[in-house]
Amino acid sequence: MATLSMRSSRHALWTSLRRSECHWPRSTSVRRIATTTPSGDAANLPLAGIKVLDMTRVLAGPYCTQILGDLGADVIKIEHPTRGDDTRAWGPPYAKYTDGKVGPGESAYYLAVNRNKRSVGLSFQHPAGVDILHRLVKECDVLVENYLPGSLAKYAMDYATVSKINPKLVYASITGYGQTGPYSNRAGYDVMVEAEMGLMHITGERDGPPVKVGVAVTDLTTGLYTSNSVMAALLSRMRTGKGQHIDVALSDCQVATLANIASSVLISGKRDSGRWGTSHPSIVPYKAFKTADGDILLGGGNDRLYGIICERLGKPEWVTDNRFKTNALRVQNRDTLEDLIEQETKQKTTQQWLDILDGCGLPYAAINDVQDTLNHEHVRARDMVTEVDHPSCGPIKLVNTPVKWSDSKPGVRTPPPTLGQHTDEILSNVLKMSGADIEELRGEGIIA
Repeated sequence: MATLSMRSSRHALWTSLRRSECHWPRSTSVRRIATTTPSGDAANLPLAGIKVLDMTRVLAGPYCTQILGDLGADVIKIEHPTRGDDTRAWGPPYAKYTDGKVGPGESAYYLAVNRNKRSVGLSFQHPAGVDILHRLVKECDVLVENYLPGSLAKYAMDYATVSKINPKLVYASITGYGQTGPYSNRAGYDVMVEAEMGLMHITGERDGPPVKVGVAVTDLTTGLYTSNSVMAALLSRMRTGKGQHIDVALSDCQVATLANIASSVLISGKRDSGRWGTSHPSIVPYKAFKTADGDILLGGGNDRLYGIICERLGKPEWVTDNRFKTNALRVQNRDTLEDLIEQETKQKTTQQWLDILDGCGLPYAAINDVQDTLNHEHVRARDMVTEVDHPSCGPIKLVNTPVKWSDSKPGVRTPPPTLGQHTDEILSNVLKMSGADIEELRGEGIIA
C-alpha cells in the first residue's frame, strides 16, 4: 500500500498535470505537428505531419501502424512500462544485445512490425498515465487500438470520451469479432478466425486435414484494411473537419478475403469444393510438381500455355491427345495428366527445369524456402531486404516496405525502438513536461 507521502506526491503531480492540460492548445495545424516527427528523411513522404497514437500489440495493430509509419507518419507506440508489447517476449530467435544490456535481446517477431515508431513506456492504471494519454490525443490525428470492446472505457480512452477531447481524431479499433454482434466480446487470434471464417477449410492437401496458412495472414490483411481505412478517414476529415470511429474485425476481413471462393458459393448456392493443395479446381495443369531435388510450379492457364508445357517437357504429342485437347478435358482427366507430367519433372533438378523454361512465356516458379526467398536475386534487386543500426543490437536486417514511389521514398527511417526509448523525448518535447515531473512519474512506476 502507498504511504501517505507517496499519495500526497501523486496528488500534487496529478493536480500539476491537470493544470497544465487546461492551457495546452489543441492540435489544429499539420505544420506544427510536422516539427515533432521522428528523425530521418520523412519530409517528402505522403503522411508527413500526421501523428499516430499507437495503442496496439502483437501483429494486426502494429502492422497497421508500421505501414502508416513507413509512409511518413510519426507513430508514438504506447507500451506497458515493464513488459512492453507482448511480442517482445515471443522468441527465440532474438537479435542479441551488443551494448551490454542484460537479457536475450530483441525478438525477431517484435522487430518485424515496429520500425519507424517511437516507444513510450506508460502505465495508464493511474490517473496521471491517463492524463498523459489525453494530452497526446490532443496532439494526434489518429489513434489505433486493439483492446476488447469496452475495455478502454474504464480508462476514459474509449472513442466517446476522446472524441470530445479531439473531435478531429480518427480512432481505429481492431478486434477479433468487431464492436457489435454476438461474438463481439470474444478474444480472437488469427488462427481461430482462420478456422471459423472459412480459410482453414480451403487450405491444405486435397485428401489431408485443414491447415492454417504459414503466416498469420488474417492479422496481416486486417492491418492492411485498417491502414487503408485510416488514410481514407483522413481524406474525409479534409472535407468535413471531423474524425470518426473505424471498427475493424479480423472476422470481417477474413470473410472479405475469401473473395472469389465466397462469390462462387453465394452465386451457385453450393458448398465450396474444399482443399486443393497447390492445384486449381478449374485449371489443369496448374500445380506444383516434384523434381529430382525439390518442387516447381507450372501454370497452364490456357491451351497455348499448356502447349508450351508439353513442348518444354519434350512431349508435344500430349497437345493433340484426345484426353487433354481442352481445359475441360484436362480437368476431367486431371489425375492422369498430372501423373504423366510429374513422371517427367522428376527426371531433372529444379534448376535444370528453370533453365529449360527460361524465356518461354509460361508462368512457372521454384518453391523456395524463406532463406532462399530473402537471398533471391530479384528480392535483393528490388531492395526488399535492408539493414539498419539498432540502438542496442547493432546492425540488423529487416524486410523493407514493398511499394515503390516515383517521388516519395518510403522505407525504414528508424529501427524498431527499445522499450520506452522515447518516453522522455515525447513527454518533454511534445507535452512540454519538466524533467522533475518526468522523474516523479518514473519514480512511481507510471513511465519507463
